[in-house]
Amino acid sequence: MIVKPKFRDFICVTAHPEGCRKNVLEQIDYVEKFKLSGGFKKVLIIGASTGYGLSSRIVSTFGYKASTIGIIFEKQASGNRTGTAGWYNTAAFEQEALNKGYYSKTINGDAFSKEIKDKTIELIKKDFGKVDIVIYSIASPKRKDPLTGKISYSALKPIEKAYKNKTVNFHTFKVSNVEIEPASEDEIEQTVNVMGGQDWKLWIDALMNEKVLEQGATTIAYSYIGPEITYPIYRQGTIGKAKENLEATSLQLDQKLKAINGKAFISVNKALVTQSSSAIPVVPLYVSVLDKVMKEKNIQEGCIEQMCRLFSKINSGNLQLDEKNRIRLDDMEMRKDVQEEVCNIWDRITTENITNLTNIKEFQRDFFKLFGFEYSDIDYEKDTNVDVDMINMI
Repeated sequence: MIVKPKFRDFICVTAHPEGCRKNVLEQIDYVEKFKLSGGFKKVLIIGASTGYGLSSRIVSTFGYKASTIGIIFEKQASGNRTGTAGWYNTAAFEQEALNKGYYSKTINGDAFSKEIKDKTIELIKKDFGKVDIVIYSIASPKRKDPLTGKISYSALKPIEKAYKNKTVNFHTFKVSNVEIEPASEDEIEQTVNVMGGQDWKLWIDALMNEKVLEQGATTIAYSYIGPEITYPIYRQGTIGKAKENLEATSLQLDQKLKAINGKAFISVNKALVTQSSSAIPVVPLYVSVLDKVMKEKNIQEGCIEQMCRLFSKINSGNLQLDEKNRIRLDDMEMRKDVQEEVCNIWDRITTENITNLTNIKEFQRDFFKLFGFEYSDIDYEKDTNVDVDMINMI
C-alpha cells in the first residue's frame, strides 16, 4: 500500500510503518550512546506506545537493560486502513528488544478496564514476580469507569469565562484569534474523571493488593504546567483541574506506598509536539515559538532527552522536588529569559511573519513524524507493508 497522510480535523488517521520504525530506532540510538547502567530492572509502563510513555520504555530497555511490560491501546492494519502510529511504534520496539535479547511483552487493551489490570497482574506474577517501577502515561479523550460503567469525555475549555488569544492552523500557517467558551461543571467533572488520578490510583491499589510491587517501588505520572500564555486553556482550565487531581493523587499514593518503602512522584515535563498537544488551541503556536527560542539557546529537548534526564535523576537520587513533591523537567522551558523571549515574539506574530518569528515549519514536520511521515530517506511513493505483526503481544 502507498501510504500518505490523511486527516480528520487535526488528527492524522494514517501512519507509515517504516517511518514509525525510524522514529523508534533514532530514539534507541540516542539512548545507547550514553552507556547507562544500574536503575530499575522490572518496569511496567501504562501508556507505552507514543510520546513520553514510549520514550520511557526505550530508556528503560536500551538504556538500563530493564525488562518491560507495556500497556497500549492501538489498532493494527485492517482492510484499506493502516495501523495506528502507536501500533507500529510498539512493533518496532518489540522487534529491536528481541534482536538485542531484552525481555519485553505488550498488552493491548483499555488500561482503564479491570480486565486489563487483572491481565497485567497475572503476567507480572508469571514472568516478573514483582515490578520495581510503574510509569503512568495515559492520554485519552474518554474513559469508562470500571466500577460504575459511566463513560466520561474530556473537554479542552477554560473555566468561568471565555478565553481569547492567538492560535495557528499548523497546516496552512494561518494565524487567527480563537475564542473558547467556558466549561460547564459537568464538563469539568468529566475531564477530571478522564485525565485526573482516579485510574492511576486504581492501578496502584490493584498492584499493592496483589503484592506485585517490590519493596521500595516507585510510581511516576506525567504532568504539565506551562506559561501564563496557556494558563486559561490549560493550567487554569479543565485540563488543569485534572492535573491538580493527578498531583493530589500523587501525594495520596506516596503515603500509601510508605508501607513498602515506596514513593510516588509527578514529573512535570516540558511542552512538546504530541498528538494530544496539537489538538489544543494556542498550544501549537506556543510550542513553535518555544522551539525556536530554546534551540537558539541550545537547550531544546525532545521526549527521549527528557526521559533520559528523568531516569538519570531517579537512579542517582538527585530528584530536587518542588514544594508540591514534583520533579521539574520543565526547568529550562520556564527559565525567565526563555519566557521573556517567547512573550516578546508572541506579541508580534501574524500570518505574514510567522515563518520568520517561529519554528512553525519544524512543528509541522515534527507532527508528521509522529505518524511516520517527513523522513527524508523514506520514499513515500513506494508500496509498504502495513500488515505489521506485534511479536510479543499478550
